[in-house]
Amino acid sequence: MLSSFRRLSKSTVGTIIMVAFLLLILAGFALGDIANVSGGKFGSNSSTLAKVGDEAVTDKQMSDELERRLAQVRQQNPNADYASLSADFDPLLTGLIEQASLSAFADKYGFNVSKKLIDAQIASIPGAKGLNGQFSDAAYAAWLQQQRMTDQQVRRIIRTGLLQQMLLEPIAAAARMPVGMATPYASMLLEARQGEVALIPIAAFRSGLTPTAADLQNFYNQNRARYMVPEQRAIRYARIGAEQVAGAAPSEQEIAAYYNAHQDVYGSTDVRVISQAIVPDQKTAQAIAAKARAGGTLAAAAAPAGLSAADVSVGPQKRQEFTSLAGPKVAAAAFAAKAGEIVGPIQSDLGWHVVKVESVQAGAGKPLAAVRPEIVAKLSEDKRKEAIETLIEKVQESLDDGANFQEAAAAAKLPVAQTPLILANGSSRQDPNFKLAPEVAPILKSGFELEANEEPVIETLPGDAGYVVVAPTQIVPAAPAPLAQVKDRVASDWIQQQASARARAVAAAILGKAARGIPLAQAVAQAGAPLPAPRPVSARRIEVTMSQQPVPEAVRMLFNLGEGKSRMVADNQNNALAIVKLTKIVPGNAILQPSLVAQVQRDFGQPLAQEYASQFLAAARAKLGVKRNEKAIAAIRKRIIGG
Repeated sequence: MLSSFRRLSKSTVGTIIMVAFLLLILAGFALGDIANVSGGKFGSNSSTLAKVGDEAVTDKQMSDELERRLAQVRQQNPNADYASLSADFDPLLTGLIEQASLSAFADKYGFNVSKKLIDAQIASIPGAKGLNGQFSDAAYAAWLQQQRMTDQQVRRIIRTGLLQQMLLEPIAAAARMPVGMATPYASMLLEARQGEVALIPIAAFRSGLTPTAADLQNFYNQNRARYMVPEQRAIRYARIGAEQVAGAAPSEQEIAAYYNAHQDVYGSTDVRVISQAIVPDQKTAQAIAAKARAGGTLAAAAAPAGLSAADVSVGPQKRQEFTSLAGPKVAAAAFAAKAGEIVGPIQSDLGWHVVKVESVQAGAGKPLAAVRPEIVAKLSEDKRKEAIETLIEKVQESLDDGANFQEAAAAAKLPVAQTPLILANGSSRQDPNFKLAPEVAPILKSGFELEANEEPVIETLPGDAGYVVVAPTQIVPAAPAPLAQVKDRVASDWIQQQASARARAVAAAILGKAARGIPLAQAVAQAGAPLPAPRPVSARRIEVTMSQQPVPEAVRMLFNLGEGKSRMVADNQNNALAIVKLTKIVPGNAILQPSLVAQVQRDFGQPLAQEYASQFLAAARAKLGVKRNEKAIAAIRKRIIGG
């Protein structure tokens, strides 16, 4: 619904810069245009692109942003290069300036983000955790390498995100459009339009089109990009998992030590039902103890001291439980007594205790032989995890010391596998039957991001599958497929182009006549081609906006025309051209549609929130002053993007 309003009003809410980072914090800025603030001076060779207060945006930061953006784009288009990021340059720079603005504003007005808070966010990153689910320095280092980021960059991004939570989230919360503003937009949705559509099928103009060899060669030369084969790579990988540490098993001494250290689980049990009276002075405690020893319950003996039965009853207790409740001295005496015996008075930090052991429930423990399989399984799993972590550290140290993939894998005795030449999606043109095992699918990302001379990386496999060392071994750049391999496709494309040109010429003639006032049906009849007669078409804007199915372009065009006007469009599949003529506009009225007005208010909530955040940032920039070094910006654009 909202996209329709934006097209109608042609307003700009702003560019949303997404922070590429897996954290439970806000990930985007609602941005406006950055205004130049005069008065800033930069040296001709300055690496500073912009300054906001004491915060600077450097060419190094911009280079890093462009590098990460290129890696993201290459996941969808392996052939992308820096030149293809031309449209991303200004939004990325704007995002860095916005981050600097927020940081400078926070510094000036005392919004601090502690190192401890940032550390906690880093520890929550899934990629920074080891097999035991805890933060691991080795896993974090590997994750940083995969993301091509430094610890300092990560901390800066986290700090920015936390500042967004503190500053922007409260400002943008509960944004709501007034009814008087929402009603005209709701009325637009109820507007109805009527018109005519004349279809010109491209297939009707394919007859008699037969390309020559020269036609095919020329068309192929002019459209090589259509027949590009994406970059292909052969990827080597070596898995690090349970199979590499299968021999990790505990010794008999370790099994016995674990059994002895966990007697609270495996040893005999001594559960005692206990009553206990605690009073502040020794004399009262002695009176309670004497009365209890004379016969009767401890509750009755403690009643004159103001203690009820509920105050005295403790219930079944193991020694460890009662120690935490009454202290080690009282617990030792209670668990040394026999059933029915009165213990005390004994002094603790809580006061003077008188304890009665109501009953003793002893249970036999589990012998080592009975629980040995359970202990072996537990210790074996722990040893395997530890051995895997050790193996990962060994491989990483080898790589850090300059070893190549083969040397690092051989030193750790890892089995090496290699794919045939594959595309970024894992398929192989050479071997259509090749399928990459799902559990090692993460090798694709790194395998297609690494340059030939870059250090191999260690990826985390999904689930508990372990890790994998990845490196490309052969890189075949993207290039057009030879004409002989795509000849039939080139011929079909040539015929389609020629037929489309014929259809467009006929459509242009019909459109010209319709523009001069000739009825659309008459203009079609005079076209000299076997075309279907125009058909009526009508729709309401809300139907187009809310449709869950693709809406024909001809219907969409109704809402972009003035009454009596015509225009040519291609259909959604480019199989036909259409001449659309708008004949009537029926205005809508949402005054009697309060539910629709309320829906419009809800739909505008997020854009309004973004606008509020944008206005706050604009005010912060105006307060602090943004100084742009246009010469340095132009230089880095030319150096990296080109042109």
